[in-house]
Amino acid sequence: MPVIVRDSGFEQDTWEAEGGLFIDLEKYGQDVADRDPSKTAIDIPNNVTVESLKGLFVNASMIRIPFPSFADGRGFSLAKQLRQQGYEGKLRAIGHLIADQYGFARVCGFDEIEIDDEMAKRQPEEQWLARIPKQDLSYQNLLMGERPLRNA
Repeated sequence: MPVIVRDSGFEQDTWEAEGGLFIDLEKYGQDVADRDPSKTAIDIPNNVTVESLKGLFVNASMIRIPFPSFADGRGFSLAKQLRQQGYEGKLRAIGHLIADQYGFARVCGFDEIEIDDEMAKRQPEEQWLARIPKQDLSYQNLLMGERPLRNA
């Protein structure tokens, strides 16, 4: 079962158990009327442009962005752009992230990270918690009036 990393520590993923549904971007436009927006999450690839998503993410309560490799930073850029375009729902990173990237993920706009059990064993909760950003260190964000970090 996946482990969710938040500022409060490790938690079990309860999204689907509580009726939440992950929908691939290609299928998201289908049967929208039958879905509860508060229980809808979109899985979007990390290589799409924010412009191609306009209007799609408004009704999703969560967007999940994959990280196929810890060296692939496209998901960070996409998260930042989604926040700049006004997305206020939950952003979840999934995949190959390491504890050292947690602070950067939070600064870019992610609320949480989904990792597998193996990663949780290799990098225990204490390592992730040690990387929680204490404040938004980006003075550019403050100058531009962007919102500060929010708690998950």
